[in-house]
Order: sequence, then structure tokens, then C-alpha cells
Amino acid sequence: MDDEKRQQDDWANSRKNRLPSFTEVLSRKTRPPVDLFMFYLFLQREGAEDILDFWLDVQQHENLCRAYFKDVRKSGRTIKEDWPQYWDYARRRGSIYGTVVGLNPDSHTKRSTQSTADLVSEHDRRNLAATSDSGHGRRSTTPDAGRVAPPSDPNADPPRSSTPFSLSGRTPTLFNLRRASRAPTVIPRSAAITRLDLIASAERIFYRYLSPAGNTVNSQENHEIYLPPALRIHSFPLSSTQEPKTQTELSIMAQIPDMFHAQKEYCFRAMEQDAFPRFLRSKAFGNLTPISALVRLIAGLVILWIGLAVGFALIFLDVEPKSKRFFLFIPYTLAILFLISHQYELDPILVFLNQSETTPFRTLTMREPYVRKLLLGRAIWVTVLVAAFSTALTMLFWAVPGHRL
Repeated sequence: MDDEKRQQDDWANSRKNRLPSFTEVLSRKTRPPVDLFMFYLFLQREGAEDILDFWLDVQQHENLCRAYFKDVRKSGRTIKEDWPQYWDYARRRGSIYGTVVGLNPDSHTKRSTQSTADLVSEHDRRNLAATSDSGHGRRSTTPDAGRVAPPSDPNADPPRSSTPFSLSGRTPTLFNLRRASRAPTVIPRSAAITRLDLIASAERIFYRYLSPAGNTVNSQENHEIYLPPALRIHSFPLSSTQEPKTQTELSIMAQIPDMFHAQKEYCFRAMEQDAFPRFLRSKAFGNLTPISALVRLIAGLVILWIGLAVGFALIFLDVEPKSKRFFLFIPYTLAILFLISHQYELDPILVFLNQSETTPFRTLTMREPYVRKLLLGRAIWVTVLVAAFSTALTMLFWAVPGHRL
């Protein structure tokens, strides 16, 4: 316990002077405003939260598989005895569960990044698709359903999309908040996990994220994500309602635990290289949402127009005493504050109150120390700019001699 606490303290100290990594955010080791929930909201504003949902659901699927393997070992049986097809597959191709199932890490090569669609022959796929069509109403009947993705080099990285987050055609929903904690570390269950549970988990992921919208019974449950051709899976030839019986079905079922790992890794790299840097720029260097910043821009322009109109009126009406012009400091300060807040996407007043926006005009307390330090420094700079511009503008209108028209 002392060693674990010491490790946590060392980890916390190592992040006092740096921003968190994407791995730390996904593993829920960070705090607001750079935690997983805030990252989910950031993707939701861009209409790209499905890619994070997919990663979290695959993570939960892999946790379920690990729990199954641990249950088998606790029962006194070996994986080789309980699931010989998977054992043979894992020894030949490698598996991410090598340490859990007892494989020697040095006895198998690095797992291929080939998609599951590449691992099933076209002949077997067509036979299984025909069987599934007759016994499972949700199977695809489109011409592309039995198509096999082009082969890929097992040692090469999968192709990457240059703009994986710009391909979503769904409208962002800012106020329909959903919890991002969808992949619990501990799988709650009242009975031992079965292989049908693993198939059901993989089947749900396939029809929710990988199957074209027209191939599902309830299209509202489909949130198809973009994947490069080499990683696409065009059909799911197993059914969660019955145990696989044929040799081909058993061979395909052996791939279920590792089925989406290559796709998960691609989504991880896509988020890490594209969305995550923009998320850090948004939350570690600012504390406003785009809509809130836009409202401040509009308010700032309106207040500035009012302030200038009043200032010119005081000049051309030659209002006395001249000291009344100092009251222009109020609208000018508000206008400059709103305009600079829009430019920097940062409200210094919220920073001084230790708040950061989640959705427009809703805030939470900042708890990440380094982010608070960064935002505090930027808030002081913004405050200096606001004071300088407001003072200069006020003094300018005060110094102009009055001239009644």
C-alpha cells in the first residue's frame, strides 16, 4: 500500500510542470478541466464523440475478455483446455491477452494489425453470411456485405486519415450530455462470463460503430465511425443467440477477443494526433466554449458602440463638467473585456474564481494544478491588456476638447 501511494505521489509530482498525456486522460488520471469527461464534451461539440465511444466500448469489451480468461484460470482449467481454438490462434498470430492466458511473451510475434475482415477467407465468409441471413434478421443483404477488405502488410502501420474528425455528418449536440465513463475497470456481474457474452459484446460494437447505417434494424443506434479500408469489417458472421458449431465458426470465434484491437489503436492515434492537441489548446489555454466566446464578441461590439456613441455625444454637446467623461471607463472596460475574452477564449474573472466552462455558461471547478497555473498567467495578461486599452480609450475621449455643434 505504501509503495502504491508513493508511486501515485511520484506520478503527481512529475506532472506539476507539464500537461497530461492522452493516455493519462483516457485512464482517468487527470482532473478538470482536462479530464475524460471534458474531452468527451469537446468531441461532442464537434460531432465526433462516436470515435471516443468506440474506443471506450472496445476497452470494455477487452476488459470483459480479460475477466473471462481470469475466471477460467480461477476455475482450475487452462485456456488451452477450455478454448483450444483461441489458444491455437493466439500462439500463431499473437494476442494482447498473452500474459493473462499464460502465453510466453517471447514465443509469439507481435500481433498483426490486420483487420478481422482480412483473416476470414472469402469462401468461408460467404457461407457464413448465407447461414446468418437465414437465421439472424439483422444480417446485411447489400452487395458489399460479403466483400473482403484488401490485404495489408502485417508489419506496417494501418493507414491514417488526415482529417478523421471532419467526416462526421451528424450535428453536434451541446446540451445532450452523456457520461463518458463507459468502460469500467471492474466488470459487474452476478454469474461467470460465457463465450456468448463475448460474442454479444463484439456483435453490439460491430452493429453500433462498424456496420453501415442501412444494415441495422434500429438506425438510431448506429453511429458508424470512419476507418481506412484496410481496417473495415464488412460483416459479423456470428450470432450471440447460439453457440458456434462448425469448424469455421469456431475459428472465427477465436478472433473475438482481439477483434477490434487494430481499429481501437487506429482511433487512439487519430484522437491523439488530431483532437487531443486542440482539446489541450482549448482547455489548458482558455476556459470558454465557442458559443460563449461568440456571445462575448457580440456583447462587446454592442457595448463598444454604445460607449463610443455616448463619448462622441459628450464631446459634440460640450457637456460640463468635463470629468463626466470618466464614466466612459465603465462601458469601455466591459467592451474591451468581452472582445479580448473572445480573442483569447478566456474569461479572466472565471479564472480568478477557479472556474472553467463545460457547456455554454455552465462551469466547473478547475482541479488540475498545472492548468490552473497556465490559465492564471494568461488571465493576468488579459487583465493587463483590458486595463491598458480601457484606460487609453477613456483618456483619449477625456482629452479631446468639447465642441458644441
